[in-house]
This record gives sequence, C-alpha cells and structure tokens, in this order.
Amino acid sequence: MKIRTAVLLVAASALAFSCGGRKSLLQYADPFVGTAYTGHTSPAAAFPFGNMQPGPQTGNLDWEHCSGYVCEDTLMWGFTQNKMSGTGVGDLGDILMMPFAGTPERPDYKCVFDKASEKASPGFYGVSLPGNKARAAMTCSPHVAIYEFAFDAPGASLYVDYQNAIVATGGYERFQGRVLSSEYRKVDDRTFAGDMRTTGWEDKGVNYIERDVHYAVVFDHPVVEEIDVKDDPSMKAPRRVYKFDIAPGGKLLVKVSISSVSSENALENINREMPGWDFGGTLAKAQAAWEDVLGRISIEGSDFQKRNFYTSMYHLFLQPNDIADVNGQYRGADDAVATAKDGKYYSTLSLWDTFRAAHPLYTIVAPEMVAPLVNSMLEHCDAQGYLPIWPLWGQESFCMIGNHGVPVVVEACLKKFPGIDRERAYEAVKKSLTVNHKNSDWDIYDKFGYYPFDLVKVESASRTMETGYDDYCAALLAKELGKEDDYEFFMARSHNYRNLLDPESLLIRGRDSEGNWRTPFDKFQISHASTHGGDYTEGNAWQYTFHMQQDFDWMVGALGGADAFATKLDSLFVLTDTSEAEGFTGDVTGLVGQYAHGNEPSHHVIYFYTMLGKPWKAAELVRKVFDDFYKPVRDGLCGNDDCGQMSAWYIFSALGFYPVNTVSGEFVIGAPQIPQAVVNLPGGKKFTMKAHGLSPENKYVKGVRINGEPVTDWCISYDEIMSGCTLEFEMGKL
Repeated sequence: MKIRTAVLLVAASALAFSCGGRKSLLQYADPFVGTAYTGHTSPAAAFPFGNMQPGPQTGNLDWEHCSGYVCEDTLMWGFTQNKMSGTGVGDLGDILMMPFAGTPERPDYKCVFDKASEKASPGFYGVSLPGNKARAAMTCSPHVAIYEFAFDAPGASLYVDYQNAIVATGGYERFQGRVLSSEYRKVDDRTFAGDMRTTGWEDKGVNYIERDVHYAVVFDHPVVEEIDVKDDPSMKAPRRVYKFDIAPGGKLLVKVSISSVSSENALENINREMPGWDFGGTLAKAQAAWEDVLGRISIEGSDFQKRNFYTSMYHLFLQPNDIADVNGQYRGADDAVATAKDGKYYSTLSLWDTFRAAHPLYTIVAPEMVAPLVNSMLEHCDAQGYLPIWPLWGQESFCMIGNHGVPVVVEACLKKFPGIDRERAYEAVKKSLTVNHKNSDWDIYDKFGYYPFDLVKVESASRTMETGYDDYCAALLAKELGKEDDYEFFMARSHNYRNLLDPESLLIRGRDSEGNWRTPFDKFQISHASTHGGDYTEGNAWQYTFHMQQDFDWMVGALGGADAFATKLDSLFVLTDTSEAEGFTGDVTGLVGQYAHGNEPSHHVIYFYTMLGKPWKAAELVRKVFDDFYKPVRDGLCGNDDCGQMSAWYIFSALGFYPVNTVSGEFVIGAPQIPQAVVNLPGGKKFTMKAHGLSPENKYVKGVRINGEPVTDWCISYDEIMSGCTLEFEMGKL
C-alpha cells in the first residue's frame, strides 16, 4: 500500500474518531489556521503540552519562518522534531529529516511537495513528496515522534541534518555557527544518538539562549549504508544519508526523541513510552488526548463558529511544553540536571502574552496542570534567582519586559490551587521584584518612581506600566499571607506609572531622571525597542496609556471622569494616524484605530467600556474583532498567536467575559458570540453559558442572570464559574 493511501486513511480516522458516541471535535480544529500572514503557527503533529511536535519545514533564516512553515511556500525542506507556535522569535526546529528514493530531486534534498495531499489534524501531519518519490506521515506521544516514510522507487534513503534548527535572524552565517559542540555515535545498525550544545534566540547579535540538545533516532530497518554529507565543513553537527533495503512501495518507520539532559534519557523516552512500532496506535492515543482537551468546552453554533472555537482550543494546548523526560529529569536555568517535583517541567512560557488570558483560562479548563506549571516556575526561580520571564527549553531568553511570571504565580495562589507552597511562591515573587536582574533595575526604579529614559534607554514607559501590574499582584499575595509591610510597599509601588501620565496630552509619556518629559513627543509613533529604541514596547503612547489593569478607577478620575475617559477611549478606536519608527513594527497588527488586537497589551481594553457602564460599545467592538481578525482559514489570524494568547482571547470573548484583572478573581462581562457553551469542570460539575436570541442583528446584551438572579455589576467570579453555575444573556438590538 502506497503511503498516499495510508496518509488519507489516518487523516480520515482523525475525523471519524468518536468519544462516547459524540461526534469528534477534531474535525473542527485546523492546524493550518495561522500558517499565513503573521500567525506563525505550524501544522505539525502534536500532543497536548507535549515536548515533541514533528512537522514540516518549508523555510528558515527569516522572521516569516519563526515556526519553520509558511503555507505559500512551494519547497519542502524536510521534517523537524519540535516547534514554537505563533511566536515572534524563531528557535527549536531541531533535527531535520527528508526521505527520498534513488537520486534526490535537488542536491540539498529539498523538493516540491504536493499541496493537495497535505493533511493535518490534531496529532497528525502527512504529505506527498513527488519530487523525492516518497510520502511522509507523522504523529507523536509526549516525548517521542514517530514517522512513516514510504518510497515509490528503488533506493530508499533518509537524509538527516542534525545541524538544523530555526534561525529567524542572522542569516546563513548564524545558522552555520548555531552548534557549538557535537558528539554523534552509532549505537547499532538501527540506532543513532548524539549530544549537542547549541545557541539560539538571537537578538541584536546577542545569543540569549544556549541549549543542550540530546537525541536518539531509531529505525525499524537496519541501515545498509551511511554516507557523511560534507557540504559545509564549518558546521559541527553531522549531516547523514542513511540507505535502507526497502523495495518500492515499502515503508520505513522512524522514532525520535530529544532530551535536555542526555542521549541516554532520549533513548529511555523511546524505550519506555513507545517500545513498539504501532503508528496507528500512537496516533489514536494522540487523538484521544486531543479529544479530551477540546471536549472540555462543548459549544453550539455554526460550523464556522466551531472551526474558529476549536482551532483556538487546539492552539491553547500546544504549549507550554513539558520538557522533563519520562524519568522526570530536566536541565534547568542554571544548566544543572534536576528532577521535577511533579514529574513535569513546563517551559516555552510566553508570559508577556499569556498571563493576560491563556493562564486564567488554564485555571478553568486545565486545572490539573496549574500546580505543576507553578512548581516548574518556582524551580526555575530556584535555579536563576527570579521567576521566569520567557523561558525556552528550560533556559531564560529575557524576551519582552516585566516579570509576568508574577501574575501567573499569584493567580494560582489566590485561587488556592493545592500542591503549591504559597510561602515559597511569595518569596519567589518578592525576589523577582526586588533583586536586580536583566531589564529589572529596581534601584533605579525605586529611586525615581519610574524608569527614566536617559538611564533606561529602551522601553522605559512600557516597563514602568507593566511593572505596576506585577507589583499590584505581589501586594495582593502579601496581603493574603498577612505580610502587611510588604503589602503597603508593593501596593504603593504599583502606582508608579502615575508619574508618567502627562497632564497635557493625558497620555503615558517618557520622562528623564530630571523629571523632564520626552520632547519632541510623537504620540502616534510605534516603536519596537529591540530594533529601534524608544519608550514603548511594540506600541505607542496611545496603546500603553490604557495598559493599566489594576487601577481603573484612578485612571478614570485622572483623565477627567467617566465621560472624559469614554471620549479618550473612543479616540483610541477611531484615530488612524500612524508614525512608524525606523525599526521593525511587524508585530503591531490588527488595528482598529490605535487599538492593536494583534499585539497583547491591547487585549483587555475593549472591556473597559463595560466597566464604564457602556456595554453596548464593548459588544460592538468584540463583534468587529471577531468578524475581522478571527477566521478559520490559513491567513485568518491578525497577528502572532503567541503561544495561545490570541486564541485565549477568542475563547473567553466567545463565552461572553474576560479577565481584565487576572488576579482579581473576577471576569468582566462582554457580549457572547456563540449561542451556548458548557464547560466541563472537575468533579462532574458543568458551567453553562446561554445567549438567548443571539443573532447577527441581536448582538447587544439586554440583561444578564447567574442561576436566574439578575447581575448588576457586569462581572462573574471564578468561584461562581467553578461551582457550576449557569450564566444567561438576553440578547437584542440596541
């Protein structure tokens, strides 16, 4: 049987899968959504929160290929073992494999692929490679990828590039130097293993991350010939062609595991987690795992709505990734090997993005992972001295600003998740916000009450704003634990951003160490500090003025009261003036006036209208964002999905509420976009949302009830949701 048939069969099985008689939800989750424009997603096979994500690489060496794949590409470079979903920086993409029969179509083993044959569903990817006379299908368990390659001509071979990884900046020269050291060995005629020290996550010529990549590759056929491909002697990792005695129409199965600890651990991952060669059985387990997590929310709606909703759920569960091996070991931020407290160690934490909605959503739909996640962050703090900022592969990248591990840890503690030592957690929070580290200059901050732009050359205003929220979170946890002095300190410091509110423009504006305002001041100029400098992070003064999540009432008063604040907020959504700095601004997308839905600091702002008593304006804008920026097609996302944050915004907003202040225990009510949803909670409880009369014309909320009682404060609490209440909306015209 040719693998073209096999690919179609396994892809079809993903749609036919059923659970308890319920129609499979896998058919609605489309891994191709976000693979065009700036979504930066990948259609790779994956397991929820798993470490391995085998899938296609169609390009490299530029920002567009942060995930390794862009759907418009015509050449297949090969298949790699791990991915980053929706990020704005490229990394991972380790160990590229490419099958071919006879002589490859091109000397670099790339080939034109049959786009019509591409199939992807949760847990599966497959494609036909006519140029190489081969077919490919892949799936995975949490720690092991398994491939099925088939060959349509004699000379079955597999090219494996151990040097490969995604390099978004620095070009080919950067790619050449990414492997610092490499050891490779043949274990037997079917098993190969190795150890590499690599660099990645490059920014402005500084290599922030060094990774230990240890691997094991096992074939179900013996290698009859191994050829060293010496096309670039400057590269330290091997490139090999393995030849097999496989007749035309036959297939080769390959298992791969990658460990941060050792190649022995990688081989143990394979032997313990996938001892056999059951491709179909592995796929079925991956599908069942995806069916479970997608089914944690059941919705009613059109096929279009279900495709949007369940694709968002799919993206939500792609990361963070558990990088602990099957024996619980991982390599931490101090480069030492440790054993995870819960047997899991989560990394790939895009905290600048995901603290806003993804992590609050995990506390509802994935509560079992919250304590292991927080304990992973505390272990990270033990290793490096402060909570993670943007960790990848257990190492710190220092990407973005703020210390947004703080709100994630505090939220879990205030929600009283079991299995977390709250005193230990608080000490980690306090250290992170008082002991200097990169981009956290607390001596300067405490001296001036803000970050002066002459002393802190980039992102001074944004860093001040975002630090204010972290301080607020720390204050709440201090109060919860009876630490009154710390509460007073952090709560007072959470107001520091007020020192940057310019009384003339009523916008957040940079100041120097003498107290002088930034002059000249272009309030529309969008800057991306890592490429240009400036006072704002991937944004401008308009966007960052509304960043505050913790001090809404004060800001309303400071801007002149509710009516004046509403006018200012209206201006945010209608002013179309633009002024770009010289640096890269590709992340600032999905614009409605100055509001940038494609970039996370804007995500809560629409819900300020509800808090002002103008919920109809929130309803208008939520509907506009849904209609314009979320479509279940390949270019359907208006910006990087950023490890599930864009998707989490969609899920919350579809349900009709959003965590404006993530540690408050309350969600601000907006306007639901689907007629009904049931969230399946622990202990058999169910939270139900019903939007009576919802239609394109009836998009406004006329009334809200919780368990039949009218809601007047336009909020629903976390405790109410987790108790299994019913939230009902009466929809109508304005």
